[in-house]
Amino acid sequence: MPDTSSSPGPGLAAVLRLVRLAFHAGFLLLLVIATTRAWLTHPTGPIGWLAAGGAALLTIVYGAGALLRPALHRRWLAMSWLAVVTAVWAGLLIISPDFSWLAFPLFFLHLHLLRGRHALVAVVVVTGLVVAAQGWRSGTWSLGMVLGPIIGSGVAVIITWGYAAIYAESQRRQDLIDDLTRTRAELATTQHQAGVAAERERLAREIHDTLAQGLSSIVLLLRAAETALPPEAGKARARITEAHRTAADNLDEARRFVQDLRPPSLSDAGLPQALDRLCTNTARETGIDCHLHTNGAPVALPSSYEVALLRAAQASLSNVARHAHAATAVVTLGYLDTEVTLDIYDDGTGFDPTTARTATDGSGYGLTGLRERVTALGGSMAVESAPGDGTAVAIRLPLTPEEIR
Repeated sequence: MPDTSSSPGPGLAAVLRLVRLAFHAGFLLLLVIATTRAWLTHPTGPIGWLAAGGAALLTIVYGAGALLRPALHRRWLAMSWLAVVTAVWAGLLIISPDFSWLAFPLFFLHLHLLRGRHALVAVVVVTGLVVAAQGWRSGTWSLGMVLGPIIGSGVAVIITWGYAAIYAESQRRQDLIDDLTRTRAELATTQHQAGVAAERERLAREIHDTLAQGLSSIVLLLRAAETALPPEAGKARARITEAHRTAADNLDEARRFVQDLRPPSLSDAGLPQALDRLCTNTARETGIDCHLHTNGAPVALPSSYEVALLRAAQASLSNVARHAHAATAVVTLGYLDTEVTLDIYDDGTGFDPTTARTATDGSGYGLTGLRERVTALGGSMAVESAPGDGTAVAIRLPLTPEEIR
């Protein structure tokens, strides 16, 4: 049976292949039975030889269509093949009514290859030929002679319609599976791209909060050492030693960052100790009176919280040292029942937060990156400042039993 439908899925294709083989085998088996009966009924007359010759011709025509099934995707060629098969069968039906048995597989051929009303008209014509041939040969009519072909054609129509419905549903499900597979691939690509973008943002924040801040300190220290060299060689040596220590700390920071570990300042101490050390270093390196206040009983926080709060303090104090011209900076760490807070205040020149923009050299990335880091943890950040009134950065992170280790 030629196939003019679209390509089904792999599982359905195997089933359809088996159905086609069974159909071909059934057609040829019925043809052999009809030919044998015709030969046995007329063993010596010309009818037996005509039946055998016609059966051989029908086998050749039908087999050619089965073997050349891909070529029959051209509709005009498929219609020509169907017309020849039907014509040869009609000739055999005139020779012997035994070939009426082939009407059943012919019903499926017409219903499969023809469309809509044309298929039903073809089934009616084939049924009429079978009824007429049987009545003409027997010379009489009976109810079974008429009802048999009609019932057969009706069963063929119902089976074909059922098959078409099952095939359409299978194709619909295959289309849904293909859409799902394509959507999953697109989603994976989108997630990968989003992950790459997020990683770039994370790297930008980390670079700003580690390498950029450390290098900024090195610049300040070396600038102080340069001005202190003559005649204060001892003071210059101390400044250079401090710069070396800062560079070494940042080298450790970079190595641990690559390994995705906690910052060195949190590896051997808790967050309060790390913030206190940061304030001490800031005061020593910049001359700003920087100190830490801790409110509430400290609790163990997730590593992501500690890193985010430490980075926030580093970024804020770096901005104070570079831009605020402040005399005092206060870092306040608070442990409350439902949240942990970090406030960084300075009495510097302040600025207008609504007009702040990212600098072209990347130095203004701190507030934007800091806000994104805090938001990613479900927290919030507020910046209060005005020209001449100093600056306050307030960070809040939710504290639930799940966060407390």
